[in-house]
Order: sequence, then structure tokens, then C-alpha cells
Amino acid sequence: MRPNCISRQLLSWLLLILILAARPAWPGEQIVDAATVTTEPLPLSRVVAILEDPTQALTLADVRSPGLAARFTSDPSAGNALAMGFTRSAFWLRLDLRNSTDAPLTRLLVVENPRISHVELHYPDAHGDYRSIITGSDAPPGNKAYPNRNFVFPLTLPAQTEQVLYLRVQSSIGLLVPLQLWPVKAFHAYERDDYTGKAWYFGIAAAMMLFNLMLLIALRDRIYLLYVVFVGCTASALAVKNGLAPEWTIAGLPLNSNVVYYSGVSLALGALLLFARHMMQTRRILPRLDWLLRGLIVLYLLSLPAYILALPQFSRAGIMLNFATAVIILIGAIVSACKRQRSAFFFLAAFALLMLGGAMTSLRALGIVPTNMFTVDGLQLGSAMEMLVLAFALADRFNVMRRDKVRVQEELIQAQQQLVENLKTSEHELELRVAQRTDELRELNSQLEALSLTDPLTGIANRRHFDQTLEQEWNRARRTGQPLALAVMDVDWFKRYNDHYGHPAGDVCLQRIAEALSTSACRSSDLVARYGGEEFVLLCPATDLAGIQAMTHKLLQAVQALDLPHAQSSIGHVTLSIGVAALTPGRQDSPQTLYEQADSALYEAKKQGRNRVASG
Repeated sequence: MRPNCISRQLLSWLLLILILAARPAWPGEQIVDAATVTTEPLPLSRVVAILEDPTQALTLADVRSPGLAARFTSDPSAGNALAMGFTRSAFWLRLDLRNSTDAPLTRLLVVENPRISHVELHYPDAHGDYRSIITGSDAPPGNKAYPNRNFVFPLTLPAQTEQVLYLRVQSSIGLLVPLQLWPVKAFHAYERDDYTGKAWYFGIAAAMMLFNLMLLIALRDRIYLLYVVFVGCTASALAVKNGLAPEWTIAGLPLNSNVVYYSGVSLALGALLLFARHMMQTRRILPRLDWLLRGLIVLYLLSLPAYILALPQFSRAGIMLNFATAVIILIGAIVSACKRQRSAFFFLAAFALLMLGGAMTSLRALGIVPTNMFTVDGLQLGSAMEMLVLAFALADRFNVMRRDKVRVQEELIQAQQQLVENLKTSEHELELRVAQRTDELRELNSQLEALSLTDPLTGIANRRHFDQTLEQEWNRARRTGQPLALAVMDVDWFKRYNDHYGHPAGDVCLQRIAEALSTSACRSSDLVARYGGEEFVLLCPATDLAGIQAMTHKLLQAVQALDLPHAQSSIGHVTLSIGVAALTPGRQDSPQTLYEQADSALYEAKKQGRNRVASG
């Protein structure tokens, strides 16, 4: 090293020593006398000095240098915690501690947030050299200086001394730093009460799971299984959130890491959505909302790899998604309750409690509300209340099922008694009635079977009818060695038609097209069916590719002859795109093979400009 570099470094250190000697504390910074902390914890957020490190590259030597040391600032208006929000910066906190007594003191520096990814404490030893403790939720397990769910650092202050501590914090999610100085005895009492409170919650969760598992075994109702899965996922996510998970690793990730926490929350909310769908019967009462809930479940499953690969980029979006999900479920519960859905009343009350607790926890993570018992454990308290209310809801469901069962049994007994009386009155009349009812049921079953195979809008065969016929004709063609032909037809730009003319006009359009296709089919053995939406199919047994092409050209002309105006089509009227395929079934082929060839040809017809037939 050159002499001028050495002298420049010596001058820098000399300047730092002079500044430390001349002033008792840095500007705006207070010296904390640990001797005054005897019975209650002392919040430190207003007395520490803060330095933001956007590069995440500053070292202890850097922040102690005169240039950066002067850039530390304090925030006297801070509450019980330093709320940094969703930031990728690291933050250095400087704390001046004094022991004004004639005896050594032991205090505990507590960072009461187990969700901080990286926490480093740098403290001076007896020789003035700095030692470091590196821990954090995303750090390897077993690095804590004190065995606690939070980050606790024991400090020993010699008599009549001052020490400057440096704390570096950084997180992959919202950064909230509740920093306190505790007397040892008081912290042990708080620690005992803290773990007792957490144990109560997990005890309630375990009891609810066991109780509903027994109901599941007794009643064979899937909703109890969904409830058990939801409670299990929620309890697991809260265990990770509170730093209570075992110090294990999953694929290299600590079980208490933020990736596991966010993934656990996604699984818990996905399980809640499954439970909510069945609890509120959205599939029957609110089918559109049911599709939205299904989409959210898929979105939560997709969030798992996103969190694993890039949690810092997706953490804020994850909280927004959780808020949106809560609002959607709440709206669904309110609408279901307005529709007099009995279980929705219970679910609404339970979910409102969970939503309130979750909102408090999330707003605390965003730094909007202060840190206190209700915001720290809000989600846990809300979850416990929700589990109790839902337990009442499921018990009510059991009582309703039991009452319905008793009512049905009573009705059956009455029916049996009436039947016996009718038999005594006229056995012959009863036989006639039974025969008449049997004929009526047989006729009704025939009608139901016909309806189940008919599309209700167009009156032609539906997809179920088509699938059955395709399977039968495929087996027949395999036995006879004859070809089987299929045409897949799609109405061109039908969505635009619906958007422009309205859905009632779109239904009339589909009916006209179905009628034209049915009347244009040449043979009784051919089947025209509505496959779904604006898609139709034509199945032609014993027909080769040339034959199906000739038939579909007639169908194309029949639809054109309808001359249905289509202002959103470049052609000016409603047209079809048709894909055809013909196949003699082989051993390795399946009906799906034929459909895939025709469907691929359909896409080729669309690519070539629509209003045409393409073969596969």
C-alpha cells in the first residue's frame, strides 16, 4: 500500500475518533441508558439512527466510516416499529447504549418480527473489536443467538461504559422492524405468556380438526374433509408466520422462510376457497362467482412456483391478491345470505372475523397501522374465532341433515302405512295404479333420456349423444374395416356477432344454423350435433375423405343460403369454418385421434381465411 493511501486512511480514522469524543451522540440520536430498563421493555424505534443501503453491499466498515456515519438519520415520530414497506434495500440501524451503573448489566435486544429475511447484529467485545451474529427467517436454521420464535440478542454491558451497536435488516417481503430492549426477567415472563397464547390457538385448531375428522368418518360428507384441510393449512401457515415451525429445510429452504410462509398462505386460501364453494353452494346459487372462485384456486396454485423463483418481485402482488380474494369471498357470502342460503349466514360471520384479523396483520406489514397485540396476532385471533363459528356452522349442518333424515323417515313410514291401507282397500286397484305409475315412469325415463341426449337450445344432438355415437361407430368401423369421417364446424367470428347483436340474437343464429345443418345431412346414419358453444360436428359412418368433403361443402352452402347478416364479419354474413378428417381405425388409433385431426383441420381453415373446408 502506498504511503499517501495509508496516511489518508489514518486521517479518516482520526477524524472519526475526534467526532466520537467531541459529541455524546450523533445528530438526532439518543443514548439509551440500559440501567433505566428494569421492569418494562423500551421501544427503540424512535431512538435508533437509520441508514438505507439500496445496493445491499455496505459493510460494517463502510457504515462506520466518517462519510456514511454522518448520513444516519433518526425518526422521532416513529411508532412502536420501523415500517420500511416493500423495499429491496437493506437498512442499517445504529443504537447507542450506556450502562451508568457500577456493575455489569445484561439486557435482551429483541426484533419482534420473525418474518425478516436477514438480521445481523454487530456489537463490540471487551477489546473494542466488533463481533457479528447473522440470522433471519431466510438464513440457515440454528443461527439464532437465543432460542425464541423472534430474533433475540443477549447483550452484556460492562459497568460505566457506552457501546454502539449496528443492526442490519433486509427482507424479501414487507420490512417491519419492531425493536425493543428488554430486562431479562421481564422478557422471560412475556415469553412464557407469548408461547402459552400461541399454544391455545394451535390447541383449538387441533381440536377442530379431530372433531371434524370424526364427523367426516360418521357422515361421509366431503365438506368436513375440506374444513380439516383448510384448518390444517391455516394453522401451518400461521406457525411459519409466527416463527414456530421446526428448524428443518425443504429442498434447501428453511421451513420458517418467507417463501414457505407465502406458499403456505396460498395453500390456506386455496383450501378456504374450496371450502367456501361447498359451504355457500356457489355452483348452484352463484355459478358465475363459482367460476371466479375456481380461477382464484388455480391462481393460488400458480403462485407457488412464482414465490419460489422470485418472492421479492411477487410479495406485494401476493398481498394484493389476498385482499382481492377476501373481498370476493365476502361479497359472495353476502349475496348468498341475501338469497336465504342458511350456511351462508354462519360463513359470513366467520369470514368477517378472519378478514378483520387478516386485514390488521396485512396493514401492519404495510406499515399503515401500529404494532400492538391486535395487529401482531390479528390473523391468529381472527382465525381462531372463525374456526369456532364454522364449527357451529358444521354442527348446524349436521343437525339439519339429521332433521331432514327424521322427516324423510317419517314420510316413508306414513307412505308405508298409507300403502298398507290402500292394499287393504283394493289390492287390484293398487296393482292398476302401480302398473300405471310404472308406465308413466318408463315414459318419463324415455323422455329424460331423450332430453339428456338433446341440446336444449338447438334441438339437435348434444355432445353426450355425439360422444356415445362416436364410440359406437368407431367400434363398428374397427370391426368392418370401413372408414369413419368427422367434420368439426365453427361459426366464424361468433363472439363478435354476440357482442354486436346481443346474446338472444346469437341464440337465434345458432338455432337457424342447426336447422340448416340437420336438413342438409344426406343420410339417416349421419349425426349432426352441437359440440359446445358455436361449434358443431358431423359424424358420417362408412365415409371416406372425399365423401365428407362433398357433404361439408353442401353444409357450407346451406349456411350461406341463410344469408344471416354479420356486420362484424369481413364477408358480411354468417359463415362456417369446417375441418374434416377420415380414418379407418387401427390398433393404435382412438376416437380422439379422429377428432384431433378434424379439429386441427378446423384451425387450418380459419388460418386460410375462414368460410371454407380444410382436411386433416
